[in-house]
Formats: sequence, structure tokens, C-alpha cells
Amino acid sequence: MKKGTLLIILIVVILFLANLSLFIVDETKQAIVLQFGKPIREIKESGLNWKVPFIQNVVFFEDRLLAYDAAPTEIITKDKKTLIVDNYARWKIIDPLKFLQTVRDLNGAQVRLDDIIYSELRVDLGLYNMSEIVSEKREGIMKRVTEISNEKANTYGIQIVDVRIKRVDLPPENEKYIFDRMKAERERIAKQYRAEGEEESAKIIAETEREKTVILAEAYKSAQILKGEGEAESVKIYAESFNQDPEFYKFYRTLEAYRKTFKEKTTVLLSTDSEFLKYLNRP
Repeated sequence: MKKGTLLIILIVVILFLANLSLFIVDETKQAIVLQFGKPIREIKESGLNWKVPFIQNVVFFEDRLLAYDAAPTEIITKDKKTLIVDNYARWKIIDPLKFLQTVRDLNGAQVRLDDIIYSELRVDLGLYNMSEIVSEKREGIMKRVTEISNEKANTYGIQIVDVRIKRVDLPPENEKYIFDRMKAERERIAKQYRAEGEEESAKIIAETEREKTVILAEAYKSAQILKGEGEAESVKIYAESFNQDPEFYKFYRTLEAYRKTFKEKTTVLLSTDSEFLKYLNRP
């Protein structure tokens, strides 16, 4: 056999053994080297690594955040309401060796996460009323569920980063009942607001009418005072005028009486010596 052929065979064998001995850990992965099924080495850094061919093999795990999306489940609240809760979580593998020894793979991890997160959600949501869960208390509940679930998941080499509720629904048989209750409550509140508004309106109208009466009374009082003062002033002026020339004043008032008495088509029968005609009888 020629030397060239032997060299080619030797190179092929070396490449074959190198292919069996060398492996690359990607930046998104972490690995465990197994020898006869037993873990002997943990690799968290990316790069080129080696193993013994035929004796050792490598198991890879994700080093990125993973998503856990649970199926909607029923939860009973403190006020005995049944809710259908759809939740999800973000988690990662922080200890691949412990992860391999406890849950083996992602399917096993999903089963464990189902048990841990669902049990914590059921316990924590059961401490609150439905209105608190769907409104102001949710953030605090989720924070507590995340912390306790993470403590339990650490046993399996898992870190739970966040637990969130995607959606909260009512069972179909309860939706109409809850809707009717909510509608009745809103109608009660609306009636209360209307009653309070009508009461306030009546108060405002009554106050306005009272103020109107007071204003009119004050105006009438002022008018009567002014009228009385005017009449008094008029009487005073007439008195002063009468005192200055009583004869002229008497003559003027008689002429005023003539003007008012002897209107058009008016017939008056008086004695010729009547006092009323004294100015007409004078030469």
C-alpha cells in the first residue's frame, strides 16, 4: 500500500475521532457531559469542548428565558366566586446538573411548573375577593406568587423570573348571574345619584325662591319708603307754595279742577252763585 493512501486513511481516522471528541456549546446553550449515563462535567461557557468518544455523550439545555403557558384553570376566590384564570410564566435553567437529575428535560419541567405555579395561584387568589383580583391587588398577588414559586422551583435548578395572568374569565354559567348583579348595582348607584341630584335641585330651587321673596320684599319696602318720601316732599312743596300766595294757589287749583271737569261733550249743572264758578262769574 502506498504511503499516500495510508496518509489519507490516517487523516480520515483523525478527523472522524475529532468529530466524535469535539463539540461546540452555543451562546444560547449550556451542557452536561455524561459518562455511561452519569454526569461528570457541567459546561456553562460557550465555545469548543471535548469528550471521550464512545464513552461520553453530551446533553444540551437552553440558557435563554423560556416561556411557560399554562392551560386555563378554575380558581375559587375568597368570596366564593369561580374564575377561569389563564396565566403564563417566564423561567430559565440556572443549574443544568440539578435540572437533569430532577426533571430530566423540558417536558418534565413543564409538569413541575404546572404543579408549583397552579398551587400557588390557587392559594394566593383564594385569599382575595374577585373585585380585588381583577383590579388593584393583582400586581401584588403576582409578585408574591413569583417569589414563592421561584423558591420551590430552585429545587429543580429552575429560576422563575415572572408569573403573570393573561386573562380572567367567569364560567359561562356564572356570567349572566354576575352581569345581572353588576347591572343591578349600577342601576342602584344611578338611582342614588339621581335622588341626590333631585334633592340638591330642590334645595337650590327653595333657596332661590327664598332669596327671590326676600329681594322682592326689600324692593317693595324701598319703593314704599321712596314713595312716602316723595309724597311727603310733594305735600311740603305744595304747602310752601300755598303759604307764599294762597290766592294764586287757590286760583291755580281751581283751574286744574275746571280742566278735569269740563272735558269735551261734558254737561254740568251748577248754581250761578256756586263757589266752584266764582272765577268764571267775575268781571
